[in-house]
Amino acid sequence: MKNTKPLTDLEIAHQVELKHITTIANKLGLDSEEIEMYGKYKAKLPLDKIDKEKVKKGNLILVSAISPTPAGEGKTTVSIGLSEALNQLGKQTTVVLREPSLGPVFGIKGGATGGGFSQVLPMEDINLHFTGDFSAIEKAHNLLAALIDNNLQSKTNNLGIDARTVSLKRVMDVNDRALRNIVIGMGGTGSGIPRESGFDITAASEIMAILCLAEDLDDLKKRLGNIFVGYTFDKKPVFARDLNAQGAMTALLKDAIKPNLVQTIEGNPAIIHLGPFANIAQGTNSVIATRMGMSLSDYTVTEAGFGSDLGAEKFFDIKCQSAGLSPKAIVLTTTIRALKYHGGAALDTLTTPNVEALKNGLPNLVKHLENSRLYNVTPVIAINKFITDSEEEIQVIRDLAERMQVRVALADGWAKGGEGALELAEKVIEIVEQSTEEFCPLYDWNMDVVSKIETIATSIYGADRVEFSSKARKDLKTISNLGLDKLPVCIAKTQKSLSDDPTLLGRPTGFTLTVREIEIAAGAGFLIPITGDMMRMPGLPAHPASEKIDIDKKGNISGLI
Repeated sequence: MKNTKPLTDLEIAHQVELKHITTIANKLGLDSEEIEMYGKYKAKLPLDKIDKEKVKKGNLILVSAISPTPAGEGKTTVSIGLSEALNQLGKQTTVVLREPSLGPVFGIKGGATGGGFSQVLPMEDINLHFTGDFSAIEKAHNLLAALIDNNLQSKTNNLGIDARTVSLKRVMDVNDRALRNIVIGMGGTGSGIPRESGFDITAASEIMAILCLAEDLDDLKKRLGNIFVGYTFDKKPVFARDLNAQGAMTALLKDAIKPNLVQTIEGNPAIIHLGPFANIAQGTNSVIATRMGMSLSDYTVTEAGFGSDLGAEKFFDIKCQSAGLSPKAIVLTTTIRALKYHGGAALDTLTTPNVEALKNGLPNLVKHLENSRLYNVTPVIAINKFITDSEEEIQVIRDLAERMQVRVALADGWAKGGEGALELAEKVIEIVEQSTEEFCPLYDWNMDVVSKIETIATSIYGADRVEFSSKARKDLKTISNLGLDKLPVCIAKTQKSLSDDPTLLGRPTGFTLTVREIEIAAGAGFLIPITGDMMRMPGLPAHPASEKIDIDKKGNISGLI
């Protein structure tokens, strides 16, 4: 009897004969002497290939999504499939993505290189150590942490830092809940000052956010020096530059700042660089990587983490404002099963046709569509197709799109690669070539901090009001005293809901967003209002994905998802 079991992403990837990375570079107009090769299939791209004048005229497409659910939405798969389809239609296109974090790879989420026949390769390398960017960030971050503790106990070079005001923890790129909160310096006088500390995951490091917004090495060094460390006993602020840390930290990051070139299954260019989380940071790849794609291609497809209320909002209001980018279109990835979940259907019933639940979940999609229009960016709905989707259910979304006068396309990139995303690519080309709208951010950075938070909460999330805890109000005074109140805000919020309550699915209304504290990311250049119970060090599930990962004696890896 014929085995009809579907192939895994890794098995599909192993069927592809990879092209040498010089062949991929040639598609971008680069020869072998202009790239730094990491073996046969990976390379670093030189920063001097960025052409800011071409970037201004480039066609940047953002892929976002509705509010995430346990059923998954597939933004990366849609992004890659769209880039393949655009290339098939004669538009020179590069997809620009984030690097996967080892925490999710070994934890519950798995890898982040797309799926099926819309993948970036070599997927094992990209999902594991890749070119060492995360490792370099970890080393630079922990160097700063070590310098702080060294200064605390130094007799000749002591800045008088009050250890109680130091919030910087160490980082590592593995989910380990046991290290969230620890006590360090327990060896006495010779082993540092005893104090409370802990570990964050590397993707949550401010240095990750800094690298993603840095223009070049000089800007990187300046931003690293601006990292806020704490206060002296005399209540004077201390920054990383006061420890003379920025030079050594930049030296550790001299290669990590360069974007990575790999390839798609169909042999098209893919740039993958860095990966801040979207619920606590900006959730998009680096400014440098995006500009590189726009400098070397006619179309650039990129994505932002989680739903449009998080990744897309931060992409528009922080990254685009910071870098002067003007996206031409936004693709809102949705799945029928995710909308049914938002409509009240149980997780174990999502593969069963249920038009009523689907209709009940549509308000979530509607809100995300409305949000995109707040930026004057034209949306297109991408229905990421699954085999269990019924024609009646697909038609429900098409009918909604017609009522709202929004373009919609069925995307089947997982099963068919670029061929499955041709309809979506055609819609995107229509928007780029016909739209006359000019991108505009939601708020002006010069607004006061409270107004910036309230604007996002009421306009993007749909909140009635914002409430600030006593700690948050104290933080507002600190921010004002430091002269940092003109920075943009990067709200930390659950990705599971438009609100700050993960149990409120669909399109919640009448809720209050509660800001419990506001962190300062002076190096990255934004403020982080914290809502809900946000963690910078995730834990592992009862059965982590790492249990299925293995390697044979020939070095072949299995079990990556």
